[in-house]
Order: sequence, then C-alpha cells, then structure tokens
Amino acid sequence: MTTPSGQAETVFLIDASIYIFQSHFSPYVECFDDEGGELSALYGFTQFLLQFLRRVQPTHLAIALDQSLFCGFRHQLSPEYKSNRELPDDNLAMQLQACAEICSILGLATFSSKVYEADDIISTLAARVRQQSKNDVTVCIVSRDKDLAQLLIGDKDCLWDYSGNRKRFSVDIMDEFGVHPRQIPDYLGLAGDSVDCISGVPGVGPVKARELLRQFDNLAGVYLNLDKVGQLPLRGARRLSSLLSEHKERAELSKTLATIVCDVDDPEEAFSITNLDSLSIGQARLDSLRQFLVNYKFKSGDQNRILSLTTRLLSPE
Repeated sequence: MTTPSGQAETVFLIDASIYIFQSHFSPYVECFDDEGGELSALYGFTQFLLQFLRRVQPTHLAIALDQSLFCGFRHQLSPEYKSNRELPDDNLAMQLQACAEICSILGLATFSSKVYEADDIISTLAARVRQQSKNDVTVCIVSRDKDLAQLLIGDKDCLWDYSGNRKRFSVDIMDEFGVHPRQIPDYLGLAGDSVDCISGVPGVGPVKARELLRQFDNLAGVYLNLDKVGQLPLRGARRLSSLLSEHKERAELSKTLATIVCDVDDPEEAFSITNLDSLSIGQARLDSLRQFLVNYKFKSGDQNRILSLTTRLLSPE
C-alpha cells in the first residue's frame, strides 16, 4: 500500500492508556463537570486526540485501550504480574469508558479486550496490516512504553513518545538497551522489569543480560550454553551459570510475561479479524459530540474549546 507519491503508507497505533493517565495525573490538565466531578483524564485525552489528528493528519489509525487489568491471561500465569497497580475508582472507570466513546465519535477505530492488553492489540494489528500490505507499510506506535520496542521490525517503524517529542527506531533501541528490538522479551526474561513486577533471574541485571544475549542471542541459546557462561568476561560469571540453572522456570515465565502477543486469532476479539481498510480515519460526528459533551456535563467553556478544535479539524484552512 503506497501513497500517490510512492512512499509507503504509515499506520499509527496509539497506546491510549499512556495519554489518558498522563492527563489524569498531570497538574496542568484540570477539568470538572457542572457538579464538580473530575473529567481531567477525558478532557486531556480528547485534546490529545484532536491535536494529534490535526498535526499529523493520518490516513490510517487505531486506538488500543486496556481493559484487562487483573483479568488478562498474564495474570492467570502470574498473580504477581502488575500487582503494583490499582483498579480505577468509579470516577476514573467512567472516564475510561467515555474515552472509548469519544474515539468512536471522532471516527477512530478503537479496540479493547478483557483477555489481551493494549500491547497485544497493537502487535496483532501491526502484524495484520503488514500481512495485508505485503510489508509495504510503515508502523508508528504512539507510546513511550519500552516494551513495545519489540514490535519494531522495519527500519522505518518507530516508537513515538508523542508528548516527549521523541521517535525511536530499531537503531535507537539497540543504542539504548544494547539489544535488538526482537531481543527485548529475552532481555526482560533475564533482567526483569520492576515496573510490571516481572522478576527475571535474581542477580542478573542489565549488564549481564546484554552480554548473555550478545553471546547467545536469546534465552533458549543461553540455556543451551550454560557450560560456557562461566567463561564470559563478567564479574561473577562462575556463579551466574548456577543462578541461571536454578531459576530457569522463573526466567522462562518472565520472558512469557514480557512477550507481546502478535498472532491473536479469535473471532470474538474484533482487533484480531480487522483489516487495513477498517483503520481508515472516519468522519467526526459533530452532533454526537455535542450530545456527548452534554451527557458528561462538561462546562460550557470546555465544551466550546472541544467543539472549536473539532470544527478546525473538519475544516482545515
């Protein structure tokens, strides 16, 4: 799939939770309804979407929302996984539902699941569009989550921290972490990830993990060569071999938890059966937007700002 200029089309896949929670916790985003109820997450996310659409002018885009906290398949594998998170309170849960509604009103393909995380949705969508376009497409993942770096396949694919105005390509990931994007799950399987409560192997930090993968490519390669680990130029290399052997199951579980699923095939999961055309940007529905703003009791000033931004988006100068 190419543009009229002959360049490969870019498909933008947005990790919505990053921008919802960024707005929710930001001291610079503040919005309350007519009764004093908090609307900052919804308001900030809506502003982000409208700004993004106006600035980037994408032709194909999808929004991935998280609904699987404490009920996804990874929690069935490990109760400790993301155990440092909390379920949203009633107000935030209401705003999360409203964020899904506003995406639809703005004509954006939106997906969520109670089994799979937003990362899995993004990964499966990326795989689908690559297959359908015979790889003649560039994937831009809009997120700052390092785990998503494992999805960078083509040289032009990127991980875009939109708020931080930072794009990272495969070469940047290699410079930053010392491993190839495809090795990120192996890296986290060894070193762990405290952010998601993934333990990794005790005593194996980033330095040792990088060297092990440099020598043996992946976790399976490490375990096929335990007899060689003690000869590596690493501090505590002799002890490292026994640590790896002792905690093999933990390493393999950690890698599984860190591996983003890219081949979901379930007719009940809409994102797994979608196609490239369904990610085309639709037309925003102004009448529905006005009713949405009334339903959620936005103050008149905030209503006017959102409507003004949307009108500008629909009628560019």
